Amino acid sequence: MVKPKQTTAGFSLIEIMIVVAIIAIIAVIAVPSYTGYVERSKCTDAQADLMELAQWMERRYASNFSYRTAADEAPTLPFDESPENAIAAEAAFTITIATPDNSSFTLTATPTTRIRTVANGGACGTLTLTHQGVEGGWI
Repeated sequence: MVKPKQTTAGFSLIEIMIVVAIIAIIAVIAVPSYTGYVERSKCTDAQADLMELAQWMERRYASNFSYRTAADEAPTLPFDESPENAIAAEAAFTITIATPDNSSFTLTATPTTRIRTVANGGACGTLTLTHQGVEGGWI
């Protein structure tokens, strides 16, 4: 008598190990690429925030003929990007107004420890923008 073939349902250990290896290879390639993309986007957001703040400072100058407030003090930011007031996980930069006077200002976006590297292996670094539009530390 010939016995009928037995069929088994399920996966063998080799098949499961092959799938796990493929997933691991994809993760090794995809995760660093995604992390770099996120960090580049945070640098771009900081650039946009500096430009927005520079426009706000120019509107202040157009109405008051000074970048300082009437009390001769530095103006408050129209938005607060400091890590203490932002969501801690999302705070990538601290934006400050350095040395504002009647006719000049320097805006600085300093990265927190959450920003490491961007494309080409370089650090995003501290971004600056002056009243003359001189940029420093841009990507």
